[in-house]
Amino acid sequence: MSRSAIPLIALAVASAVVAQTPPPAALETQQIRPPSPPPYACDPVNANASAEARALLKNLCAISGKSILSGQHNFPAHLSQHSEKLAQAAGKYPAVWGSDFGFTGGDDKDSVAHRQEMIDEAKKQAAQGSIITLCWHMLRPTEDEPGSPMTAWRGSVQARLTDEQWAELITPDTPLHKRWEQYMDTAAGYLKQLRDAHVPVLFRPMHENNGSFFWWGGRPGMGGTAELFRQVYARMVYVHHLDNLLWVWNQNGPAPTGEFINFFPGQKYVDIVSYDNYRPLADRFYYELMDLAEGKPVALGEIGQPFAPELLNTQTRWVYFMGWSDIFERSGDCRPNEAAEQCQGRQARLKALFADPRVLGRGEFPPK
Repeated sequence: MSRSAIPLIALAVASAVVAQTPPPAALETQQIRPPSPPPYACDPVNANASAEARALLKNLCAISGKSILSGQHNFPAHLSQHSEKLAQAAGKYPAVWGSDFGFTGGDDKDSVAHRQEMIDEAKKQAAQGSIITLCWHMLRPTEDEPGSPMTAWRGSVQARLTDEQWAELITPDTPLHKRWEQYMDTAAGYLKQLRDAHVPVLFRPMHENNGSFFWWGGRPGMGGTAELFRQVYARMVYVHHLDNLLWVWNQNGPAPTGEFINFFPGQKYVDIVSYDNYRPLADRFYYELMDLAEGKPVALGEIGQPFAPELLNTQTRWVYFMGWSDIFERSGDCRPNEAAEQCQGRQARLKALFADPRVLGRGEFPPK
């Protein structure tokens, strides 16, 4: 081989190496691309979740895309009044029984004096085949329970904390944080009764947490409402060992595009992703929640009116919906001086929803 051929061979080899080497931009893309998450296995975020909680989550996953659980909220003092009336109007007893820990006193519908009765009713409902979901319209930790029925709603539940109070609230060992922990401990005492009775609970704390109309809500970012949700989870799971809870993260809609993610506490704190909507159930919110859920069940935590069952043709993955207080039952009642045609139309819409074979009532879950 001649000396003059050697540089030509070296040049050819160098050119081949360059041709096989990705450009810097491609290398950078390969380095920063995150790995795809593994398929969702329907396991609770609490590694110590009870057998009942695990079975409930598995069954919710199993109906996703096929069926949806009907549900109804009841005020703590009303026990199952609204579920009973809805069953009469719709022809089917709702599968999900919801209630609240309350915040007022006396005989008010939201009275804390009825908490034990509410828990006893939850046990009764569970024994009859209902799925239990609980939320809490909590007073600000700056006030003592119970609140006045006349003033506590606007004056505390829907009042605000100052930025300084919020910072103290989420800082361990501060006076306000300790007061808030006592609130959590009170609820935990009742939830333990359900745990000991082997009743799983869809627990929806800090609900509608993107809304600024509740003291806990409307604070985006890692040090905002999401941090409070994480602290509720930590106290209930690690301190009180409430392994019967499935964790339902809940937003308010309608909302600006992309707002939900600003309040998301992280995948390891959430079993079910949900939102409340008292307006038309637009596809956009469904898909936003689907993106955040990453395969986890999605739910309608509260809705303001029966929807047309055709919605389930496109928004297929909802696993349950819950009507709030007497909203659904009013769809079955005729109002004073209401035209007969209008009343009959509302009754027909309610019955059409509950008659759809995809809509499950109590005793129909899990499907046989």
